[in-house]
Amino acid sequence: MMRTIGLLLCGVMVCFGAACTQKAALDNKKGNAMKNNMSEPANKEQQSPERREIIKAYRQSVPALRFIGKKYSNADSDPVNGFSAKWNEWFENGWFSIIEKQIDGKTKDTYEDGDAYIGLIGGSGTAEKPLEYWIGIFMPENTTVPEGFGYIDFPKGALGICWVYGKGRALYGNYGQCVKKLSDEGFGELLPWCFERYADSRFTTPDEKGNVILDIGFFIK
Repeated sequence: MMRTIGLLLCGVMVCFGAACTQKAALDNKKGNAMKNNMSEPANKEQQSPERREIIKAYRQSVPALRFIGKKYSNADSDPVNGFSAKWNEWFENGWFSIIEKQIDGKTKDTYEDGDAYIGLIGGSGTAEKPLEYWIGIFMPENTTVPEGFGYIDFPKGALGICWVYGKGRALYGNYGQCVKKLSDEGFGELLPWCFERYADSRFTTPDEKGNVILDIGFFIK
């Protein structure tokens, strides 16, 4: 268990040092909400524990899924803005819509929060298992992959999901805390794939305090 967690953290922290600064310049409702929640300037106050907390951890059963998207590496990230340019490309080019059209946009029927945009993280950041950062969507198994996109098939199984509540950049880089939370609550062995999930109902609509919820998820063995 601890070896798996170590591998997860190795890859995650390398990746999220770049990914957490995404600032997509978006032109639709979901995109604009994501931009607002990703683009606050980083400072000590926003990074403090008081500005974010894990408010829920739960197990989510999922059917066999096909993740469709595009794969990136650290070479594709900017030291300051991370993968923001790649997220910009996705919204500017309508790539999420292209994927959704493969099943007529009915991603909500796949599983709960199946319509969420995903940043998928794999690898351990080593030479043997280089870090992978994917942008895309989980789709039903056997969904046709549009030209120009890649995919990863995941078998039927379970996810360990943490809800990170807060605002701005304080939401990001909390993988270590989520791993500990899931481990302490007996969720079992975590596989070396994890993701940030921008659930439309939680991430794009701030509450009265201006806070939103970012889902951080792990595949469970």
